[in-house]
Amino acid sequence: MNGAESLLNTLVANKVEVCFTNPGTSEMHFVAALDRVPKMRGVLCLFEGVASGAADGYGRIAKRPASTLLHLGPGMGNALANFHNARRAKTPIINVVGDHATTHLAYDAPLTSDIEGIAKSFSKFVVTPKTPNQVEPAAQLALQAATMDQRGIATVIVPADASWNELTPEKSMDFGRELWNKEVETIETIGFTEMKALLERGNETMLLLGGQALSAGGLRSISKILSLYNVSILAETFPSVLERGGDLLSIDRLAYLGEMAVAQLANASHVITIDANEPVSFFAYPNTPSQLAPANATVHHFIAPNENLLEKLDALCDYLGAKTPLAKVAYQTPELPDGDLTGTKAAQTIGALLREGTIVVDESNTSGLFLPSFTKGAPAHRWLTLTGGAIGQGLPLATGAAVADPNSRVLCLEADGSAIYTFQALWSQTREKLNVTTVLFNNQSYAILELELAKVGALESSPSARAMLELKPPSISFSQLAQAMGVESLTVRTVSELAKAITHSFDSVGPFLIEAILPPGIS
Repeated sequence: MNGAESLLNTLVANKVEVCFTNPGTSEMHFVAALDRVPKMRGVLCLFEGVASGAADGYGRIAKRPASTLLHLGPGMGNALANFHNARRAKTPIINVVGDHATTHLAYDAPLTSDIEGIAKSFSKFVVTPKTPNQVEPAAQLALQAATMDQRGIATVIVPADASWNELTPEKSMDFGRELWNKEVETIETIGFTEMKALLERGNETMLLLGGQALSAGGLRSISKILSLYNVSILAETFPSVLERGGDLLSIDRLAYLGEMAVAQLANASHVITIDANEPVSFFAYPNTPSQLAPANATVHHFIAPNENLLEKLDALCDYLGAKTPLAKVAYQTPELPDGDLTGTKAAQTIGALLREGTIVVDESNTSGLFLPSFTKGAPAHRWLTLTGGAIGQGLPLATGAAVADPNSRVLCLEADGSAIYTFQALWSQTREKLNVTTVLFNNQSYAILELELAKVGALESSPSARAMLELKPPSISFSQLAQAMGVESLTVRTVSELAKAITHSFDSVGPFLIEAILPPGIS
């Protein structure tokens, strides 16, 4: 057995059974080993940013890691944006990167780079086994790092000779232990007595939920607490997975726009984060604070990184005597509108047609501003968002989510400017026969940047500046691009056309793309 086969066997023995790959010469022994380790499913991606984003989507839905296989530092560099998003989502991923053989590194070949330095920017743990015998213990450490309480990305850098050489009788099970830092982030948290006192303050107290607090179990516990205390409640702006609809508590998200978020938090004297970060503005703006909570408000933390949130919420409910969930507010399912499409009408249409069990991947950006309000009355579904703000996540995220749950339809709501970053994901969806419906909102612009241009005070923009924010000329035919990658697609301009296309795709098998033509800007 060589080092590559040892690594794959270690991964599948720990239920890591999918590898999103974009390999090169240094990784060929891993590719060859796939035939000898049939439990590992290799999913070929045409761009590394698709592989990293797909691993993120898989991990969020499966609740266990996928692996990636990438080629040296430049290949991993191509994947970095979606690894950044995965890091913010706290998604478990085993990132395997090939390197030059140890005997070749000294010659500074063209692809030589500081792989470890690049990996540390998004990884919890980075390890480089130098021999085949060191590969298994390195993989075990990476698995522990990726799946422990503070989940995240663990990177294993494997030199080519550690892949192709055979294992020897000697063991190296202590390899890498000196690299392992078992310390976890520590934050000061409030106890049940203080939590009860803050809840008794009513609307002066704001609960800000994230992570596992937005799972079905977390929301049911929060609903029990709200049945006793009239406190305010918000979800973080971009949750990794938000379970919504059906009988679950409906919760608004903290606004992306800083001034709107400040207004949402204006009456809070106390903000309690529950598996969420302190609320801060996405960007700095002239004469605008970075911290969104009122200056006189106190921010408290309920959960430490190494605690089990759902167990702690159950214990809190027992302590408070909170046994009955808050009565679910009945939201009206929107009626189908008519006429030409706008962003608002598209949101109404999706709210009217969304089916139970759908996994929604949302990178609609400005075209999706009204989606949360129009989908409140939808059947139970899961909602995945752009956690780290690095665009080009939606199509890969949907790909990974569909691999993780092939029995659910994935609805990917995608902006045109973001889609073009990782459009190659559609090829993988076709190859893997994944049940993904993509509604691609085409307004031929980076509308979010038009808004940001005004917010930063650059109002006197020239035609040259405006041209940097438009996706024309030439106009992009996304439906034709999708067809070239084997995805059935339609271009729609009216509500009735969109409704028919969504219904048809939901009743079909495999990927489907709907190019929805919208007016320029926010509609």
